[in-house]
Amino acid sequence: MTIEDPQSAPAQAEQPSPVMPTEDRFAVFRNRSFLLYWLARFFGAFAAQIVAVSVGWQVYSVTGDPVYLGFIGLSQFLPSLLLVLVTGTVADRYSRRMIMAVVGVVEGLAVVALLALTWHGITSPLPIFAILAVIGTGRAFFGPASTSLVVNIVPREDLPGAIAWNSSSWQIASILGPVAGGLLYGLSAYVAYGTAVILFFACTALVLAIPAPEQHSAAKEPASMETMVAGFRFIWREKIVLGAISLDLFAVLLGGAVALMPVYASDVLAVGPWGLGLLRAAPGIGAILMVIWLTRHPVKNNAGLIMFAFVALFGAFTVLFGLSTMPWLSILALALMGASDMISVYVRETLLQLWTPDDVRGRVNAVNSMFVGASNELGEFRAGMMASWIGAVHAVTLGGVATVGVAALWAWMFPQLRKAKSLDGVH
Repeated sequence: MTIEDPQSAPAQAEQPSPVMPTEDRFAVFRNRSFLLYWLARFFGAFAAQIVAVSVGWQVYSVTGDPVYLGFIGLSQFLPSLLLVLVTGTVADRYSRRMIMAVVGVVEGLAVVALLALTWHGITSPLPIFAILAVIGTGRAFFGPASTSLVVNIVPREDLPGAIAWNSSSWQIASILGPVAGGLLYGLSAYVAYGTAVILFFACTALVLAIPAPEQHSAAKEPASMETMVAGFRFIWREKIVLGAISLDLFAVLLGGAVALMPVYASDVLAVGPWGLGLLRAAPGIGAILMVIWLTRHPVKNNAGLIMFAFVALFGAFTVLFGLSTMPWLSILALALMGASDMISVYVRETLLQLWTPDDVRGRVNAVNSMFVGASNELGEFRAGMMASWIGAVHAVTLGGVATVGVAALWAWMFPQLRKAKSLDGVH
């Protein structure tokens, strides 16, 4: 890869020889620190899925109006947007491990508040949104710290596999969590929330069990607006990083179809709630299968072209899903969408962690987390608004076509990314 501005990239001095990924797909789990880290992220994500399902049921039962469901995601996304300059700076100045541990406690206590609110009886969704904003604030700090910590605890040669498995923790939780949340909430809201509390506190315990790693702290830098926006400056300067992050943002923003799956399950495919569960699980299943493939066959050559190709495939499979009226074909299309998206996530995250210097990594990951959140939340809003105007099928299909167009446009706008061979800053 080439650097857009060689004079302004001190991080490149840190970059050693090219990464040679191990052929053992499970090698990284022999690293005790990573195993504890992976389990902590999985427990935290699993708990978050249980809370999401439970809160959704409660809000809809109280209001009877689906418009309030949109505020659930918004309540948790806004903190990451408003605090983007703070969360990354904190992750660079203080122990990322301790930030994760504190957030686990905060989220656990927030769910305890949901338990208390349920006990007293809920008559308005506003207190729920307030508690979700607290959880969202915690997640805003957790994201940059946890994403940056993996580089501190995993040897460089194991990092590509670690990033692939790292993504799998969320994918597995996104498959199993909603199912578990629905079953637990069916027993009782107290059982569901109580389980989430235990999982959040378990997340904290696992994080604290990780031996404190070496971290290049930015604490010596005087706190100023200049240091707080360093993440934005770095991303803008490094066109390869800018291209990768913005490509994912617009691809998911335009091609996301998750918000409209209930419409497809009910009106297009007529598969009912059970079929909706299969539709929701299909992208995660595809992503997990791709993770298993990537841990044995990591991307070593033509990384930029591979990323653009799979973003375009993500759009093409979105079109296939949008037009399909056969349940089996729709589920297959969604699984292929998840697998294609996983390639994009893998390339972006590996590139981001290897290309970014450690003392600014938290701030860069904070911006990346905000972009990912924006693509998901705003993508659902985009899909819902377009569906109300032109119908769900046209909204999904046109979104997929637009994603293919974005892949082509970005390949032209960011030649550095298109020509990138490897992910670690060398040709």
